[in-house]
Amino acid sequence: MKQSQLFTKTQKQAPKDEVSRNAQLLIRAGFINKEMAGAYSYLPLGLSVLNKISNIIREEMNAVGGQEVFMTVLQPKETWEKTGRWSDKVVDNWFKTSLKNGGELGLGFTHEESLAKIMKNYIYSYKDLPVFIYQIQEKFRNEERAKSGLMRGREFFMKDLYSFSLTKEEHELFYEKMKDVYMKVFDRLGMKEKTYVTISSGGSFSKYSYEFQTLSEAGEDTIYIIDKNKKIAVNKQDFNDEIIADFNLNLNKKDLVQEKSIEVGDIYSLGFKYSEAFNLTYKDKDGKDQFVFMGSYGMSPSRLMGAIVELNNDENGIIWPEAMAPFKIHLISLGQNEEAQKIYEELEKNNIEVLYDDREISAGEKFADSDLIGIPYRIVVSKKSLENGGAEIKKRNEKESRIVKIKDIAKELK
Repeated sequence: MKQSQLFTKTQKQAPKDEVSRNAQLLIRAGFINKEMAGAYSYLPLGLSVLNKISNIIREEMNAVGGQEVFMTVLQPKETWEKTGRWSDKVVDNWFKTSLKNGGELGLGFTHEESLAKIMKNYIYSYKDLPVFIYQIQEKFRNEERAKSGLMRGREFFMKDLYSFSLTKEEHELFYEKMKDVYMKVFDRLGMKEKTYVTISSGGSFSKYSYEFQTLSEAGEDTIYIIDKNKKIAVNKQDFNDEIIADFNLNLNKKDLVQEKSIEVGDIYSLGFKYSEAFNLTYKDKDGKDQFVFMGSYGMSPSRLMGAIVELNNDENGIIWPEAMAPFKIHLISLGQNEEAQKIYEELEKNNIEVLYDDREISAGEKFADSDLIGIPYRIVVSKKSLENGGAEIKKRNEKESRIVKIKDIAKELK
């Protein structure tokens, strides 16, 4: 794409009320637009990043047998009354509205109830299980205080997968497998080294659950690191002598390392709570009705986008890991549009994503915008580079550049 045709522009300042680093940089670089606290529009660059993150997640969910659906955001009151979660005393962050012809609705903040209701139409026999259903779509939560940019919003994107198993034992095999699947996602996003499997309270569904926490000073949570090599931690608020006993951890509380972190995923055992509420059963081999055992696995692409920016930036802007960058190459012409155009066409012919800065502005402005936007590789075509034998190539996170012959650029970057 030619940058002269990109309708978004960079900004020198972010909104004064935006304090999070991720939102400041994403707004200034033209990835998102702030509509209100906790609600952001995704502009072309931002939507490209969001889609790439979602596709990485999608590929890993599909690899373990996940089947993708897309469910309605509008949720009827009656569905949620079956589990008591329509009440504001139970769930205090609903967005609720009403139909003109009568009846109350909520904007979905999660989908356990509605999916259990759907699956009642398709699960009959033990031969129908196990099955793993997921979606990637918008959720709405009426947060009292939206903050931290994309990491805590009132409107956000969520991948939620739900497992439907014959027994608790069958569920637990998949549940343990999903720990590794999540870490594989974080590895592909360049976050694995700072991400820990965190033992946390299971709430009303089970004694324990697993959260995935990424170390960052921008995080809202605090964890105790137990094992750096195995990437195991405990959520501070859940830490007590009983997490130690149940998990056979030989720990001295004084030796624990405390870190701030961002929650980037969680997995829960749901048991029979929702299958009982909706009478979601199957007939076993003896023809007897049994309740389906459920699990829930959450991960937010938009929160991950914010977390990635928090982890990958410097004083000049964003430093995108290659896997989710909006473009692989930022091609900059300094008065050499004819040669730059040839490179641009060659890169596109080789299916290498490139943003070509063909604008008639100063070199300083082009470099500042390039650093702010944070595309992994920068190619500069100038009179000086051509005299030295080609174009100047530099990685965004490196200071030194090198000259590559024009004819070799596409081959080397591919």
